[in-house]
Amino acid sequence: MKPTMFEKSALGLSGLTALTIGAFILFAPHAFYASYGITLGYDASLLSELRAPGAGLAAFGLLMLLGIRQYEILPCSMVAAVTIFFAFPLGRLVGLAVDGMPSSSIIGALVAELVIGALSLLAFRRRLRLAAPRLSVSKSAN
Repeated sequence: MKPTMFEKSALGLSGLTALTIGAFILFAPHAFYASYGITLGYDASLLSELRAPGAGLAAFGLLMLLGIRQYEILPCSMVAAVTIFFAFPLGRLVGLAVDGMPSSSIIGALVAELVIGALSLLAFRRRLRLAAPRLSVSKSAN
């Protein structure tokens, strides 16, 4: 089944956001984190630990964007969008509870992630509901 225009828009926004942020972290971590008021040093281990998830985020962004035209991977693209844009805010909320209030830039990122996550969930709710029975454990063990 082809994605609707709303689903394509949600995947486009999710994918473009994830790809852009991931690529920025991967290729320009100092500039990216400076935009949040965070100063990074030049410790190779720290930079490696930041670049690796940046590459993963960029790859998931590509997967989301590919789902717009490659209908076979649309379910994976949808799951990636919903997972990414709920996992990131969840991590930020844990940080807020454990570490205290971060900068206003990070709170802005939290709000944006929640909005994109909610948009993705709203766009894909019908497909996710249809997929749920197929994902349940079978009662017969052949």
